[in-house]
Amino acid sequence: MFFRLLVIFPVLLAPLFGAAPLALSDGEVMTFRVGWGLFTNVGRITIAARNETNREQPQLRITTTTATRGFLRTFFPFDATGEAWFGRSDGRLLNSSEESFSKRKQTRQALAFDYVRRKASYVNALRPDRSAELDLPEGNPMELIMSLMQTRTWKLKPGEKQDALVIFDDDFYELTIYADAYEKIQTPLGTFNTLRLTPRMEKTEPKGMFKRGSSVHVWISQDEKNLPVKFEVEFKFGAGVATLVDHRVEPVPESDAAEVRPAGSAAPELDAKNPHS
Repeated sequence: MFFRLLVIFPVLLAPLFGAAPLALSDGEVMTFRVGWGLFTNVGRITIAARNETNREQPQLRITTTTATRGFLRTFFPFDATGEAWFGRSDGRLLNSSEESFSKRKQTRQALAFDYVRRKASYVNALRPDRSAELDLPEGNPMELIMSLMQTRTWKLKPGEKQDALVIFDDDFYELTIYADAYEKIQTPLGTFNTLRLTPRMEKTEPKGMFKRGSSVHVWISQDEKNLPVKFEVEFKFGAGVATLVDHRVEPVPESDAAEVRPAGSAAPELDAKNPHS
């Protein structure tokens, strides 16, 4: 469950009103070590950003890869890739796709957003009956992991809060993010003075993980980089923790620009299955 959330969490704390500055820069790469309970190294998450300029409008592509490792992979092999495309001028999520594979479940889905019509096209390639056109609530949605990254652009202080719009699969969550307190956090990259942020579902009836009593926290370093050095998902049966273990900005040669999809469209192989395309 925790690793599944790490894929769609691309993307829990986007500001509810107005466009947000992009949380990653061209060539920026972050790698997180995932721990569960007493086991501190059962998975890896890598998040990488690249500008795509051969478009009608410049875009930033965010790729997230998640995988179990070590002893856990023997019992719970899990691999996932998420991709999100953002307009560089307004910071809006244009489209996203996700694939994941485990012993028990596979997923393959995509989203495309139409902000003029306030609609979102959801395509589930493995369960076409769930594909639908969704009403888009007020605001600019993101998926969870990218939203966790997005908080580094905020300037909250303890006691302050900010609203957020989050999408989980084909459902929208209106959250309020609270700045709890400053804390010192030790990581393989050093010790950081951080601000701990916690999302709560207060504006509407709690649902999903929030109804089940789960909670999420993210720690943002209080320096010039504002790195998300740690995030945590607490369940009734334990907690998963992702700790930043590597951060770098790689040069991006022009020749490396990948061939990409048109802005606002889902993956081509999914469009054919979309009854609303």
